[in-house]
Amino acid sequence: MKKLWDKLWDISPPVQASSPVFPGDTPYTQQWAATLSDTCPVNVSAITMSPHAGAHADAPLHYEPQGASVGMLDLAPFLGHCRVIHALDAGPLITLAHLQHALADLPPRVLVRTYRQFPHAQFDTQLTGFDPACVLHLADLGVLLIGTDSASIDPADSKQLPSHQVIRQRGLRVLENLLLDEVPEGDYELIALPLKLMTADASPVRAVLREL
Repeated sequence: MKKLWDKLWDISPPVQASSPVFPGDTPYTQQWAATLSDTCPVNVSAITMSPHAGAHADAPLHYEPQGASVGMLDLAPFLGHCRVIHALDAGPLITLAHLQHALADLPPRVLVRTYRQFPHAQFDTQLTGFDPACVLHLADLGVLLIGTDSASIDPADSKQLPSHQVIRQRGLRVLENLLLDEVPEGDYELIALPLKLMTADASPVRAVLREL
C-alpha cells in the first residue's frame, strides 16, 4: 500500500497470479487474446478471477439465495465519510471492546485494521472476523458499511456465517481485503465503487481514502 500523494491513500492490494484467495476459490489468471504485431495494433487480454480476489465488495447474493447482485446495489454506502479503527491482535473475533475507543460521533462507514502486515503471499486461515454482536451494535449506531483488511467478516471455517447474517438482516454493505497497513486511525473520505456486474455475488473495487 502506498500514499499516492498528500491527501490520497490507495488501500487496494495488488491483484495478480500470486494474490491469495479463499481456499477453493478462483485465482487470478490472464491470457492474451491478441498481441501487438505487424498485423495487430493492440494488446488484448482475457482475465479469469473470483470477484472476491483483492479488495472487493460483497453483495447480498453472496450469502442470501434471493439477495441482490452487486450490480443492483446503491452506490451511496461505498462513497463518503468513514473512520479507520485499529484492532490489531484482536484474535479470532473483533468485539465491541476492540473498537470502543473510536466510536464517538461515528460516521456511517467503518474500516477496521486487524493486521500488522497484510498477508500478500498466502491466504490466512486464522483471519480475524467480527463478533456478530459487534456488527449489530455498529448497525444500531447508524453504520451503513463495514470494511476490513481481513478476507471475511466471519472466521474462515465458519459454516453459519453469523456476522454475514447480521449484515443481511440489517442491510449493511461489506468491503473485504482492504490494505490498511500504513493508514493511521482517523476519519477519511472513502471511495470504493463496485463494478456494475448485474449477476455477480461480489465485485472488485479500487478502494482509496482521501484525507478530510
